[in-house]
Amino acid sequence: MPTSSSASTTIPPTVWLARGHHAGPEAADEVVRTTLGRLDADGTVHSFLELPAADTPGHRVFEARWEVADTETVTVRARLVLTDRLAAEEAQRDPRHAAPHPGWDWVLAAEAERSWDPRWPSPAAFFWPADTQADWDHEPVTGLRYGALNDLPGEDKELRRVLRNARRDGWGVHVVVHEAMTPDARGRRPLAPMLPPSLRHRVVEHRAAPQQFRSVNWALREFGVQVPRGGAVVLPGTPAPPGYAESDFSVRSVFLDGSEPVELIGSVTAFVSLSKPLPDGAAEVLTALREDWHLVTMEEELNRQRELVAMYSQALEAMTASRDLYREAAERAHEALAVYREGEGDAADRPRPEHERPARPALPPASPRQSFARTFERLRDTAKSLRPGPVDDSTGASGAADGPVDGPAATRPPEGTPGTSGTPER
Repeated sequence: MPTSSSASTTIPPTVWLARGHHAGPEAADEVVRTTLGRLDADGTVHSFLELPAADTPGHRVFEARWEVADTETVTVRARLVLTDRLAAEEAQRDPRHAAPHPGWDWVLAAEAERSWDPRWPSPAAFFWPADTQADWDHEPVTGLRYGALNDLPGEDKELRRVLRNARRDGWGVHVVVHEAMTPDARGRRPLAPMLPPSLRHRVVEHRAAPQQFRSVNWALREFGVQVPRGGAVVLPGTPAPPGYAESDFSVRSVFLDGSEPVELIGSVTAFVSLSKPLPDGAAEVLTALREDWHLVTMEEELNRQRELVAMYSQALEAMTASRDLYREAAERAHEALAVYREGEGDAADRPRPEHERPARPALPPASPRQSFARTFERLRDTAKSLRPGPVDDSTGASGAADGPVDGPAATRPPEGTPGTSGTPER
């Protein structure tokens, strides 16, 4: 039997799923507790367990185990979760006004050691009583009952609402049957008792009166299916299973004379055997059944402990191998570091080539103001270097005595010479 969660998005072939609503006057947990106790006493149920309420706040959880007789004995495990609607609604209800208890919602998941056989007993029969007065077998979306004959409403608006809700349900199987003419008491027998046992608490039968033929098909047209006159059709549900075709699950004529509708039963059974996507919320329910299971035998507990020991042993071996690899890598790193340090010491004693010397750090870029100031200083220094300086007389006389002097001073005649600006000639 699988014990680990699956990443698959389809219902496993070993799993049976259903959900419902308990609207009876008695507390649902007490009804389940009484039923399990009676079946445990007569040996129908091998063992059962109720989880402490403190561990599951807002819910009541029951686990049970039994065996089914087939070509070989097959063990079935099942987990029922009850949710009190009153706990969810009491925060919104005015405490000054009394209101009837809204009932309990339930979800049931069962898994066998091999693929599920529709001929096996329904898991719901191990938790709920067979007495129909218990009022536990309501489909939660439409409010209709499993295993009963449910007449469609006469008002068109209400009829469309019921069929839309039936179309949205992905947990149950909804079948619409049209009466070609008003049947007698034998034709008013529900379909469920003639179905395989595992399907009796999963199928909801909708009956359409003869005059509702057009109204029903008008409502079903938006779902892409039609019911034949005097026939039946299995609704695809949401999400629809891959490969669903109306022609494969539509029966052209159903004789409502009390006889067994073999063709319709075959269509329902074939629809259930399709590989269907998990409905909303079913993945969590299946994970809880497989991974949060508490009702274990001594052999299962021993196998679980052995698996834990093997898992821990593998983890320890992996940690030891990782430690050895880390130690080896650290030793190699230390050796490489020592060689590097020795080479670095020898290189420090030799002058380094120009291309190996570190580059001088670049100066930060100057601001526009600094660039302008530096340019102005260079221009000022250039102007100072071009300006002529003052001439010293002593320097000029000594220069004339020492030798010829270039420039205007060298060509000027001495004073008293004719043609000069000295004393005028008479």
